[in-house]
Amino acid sequence: MLFCNFHTVPRKNNIMSLTIEEKDLEKIIMVGDRVLIKPKNPAGKTKAGLYLPPTVQESEHVHSGYIVKVGPGYPIPAISEYDEVWKEKKEEIKYVSLQTHIGDLVVYLNKNGWEIEFNNDKYIIMPHSAILMIIRDENLFEA
Repeated sequence: MLFCNFHTVPRKNNIMSLTIEEKDLEKIIMVGDRVLIKPKNPAGKTKAGLYLPPTVQESEHVHSGYIVKVGPGYPIPAISEYDEVWKEKKEEIKYVSLQTHIGDLVVYLNKNGWEIEFNNDKYIIMPHSAILMIIRDENLFEA
């Protein structure tokens, strides 16, 4: 049996933070055009060597992170051809797949996401339309 406790915590810019007390990331299923992103650690200092406080780092509009989970995509309506009464009528849902894959590095708009905390790690649930750029390295996980 699955038990999850959800805690919402108000954040800046009317974005809610969600804490999920579940232990297995594989049980999370993304819906529609949503992706789950593990944010990269932002640079702690500028090119000139000045250290940035966390409030400045979080207020930046564009962030980057790695794709952890991907939804099925955009649902498209099924075209039904019920020409015979005796044929079985069943709805098959079809999707237009998303461009992102698990492991891709993405650049995204921070204001469009929902922050969740899972196993003491921060993740962002983001619509696919908020992703600005995808960096895909096919050999990233090969030894």
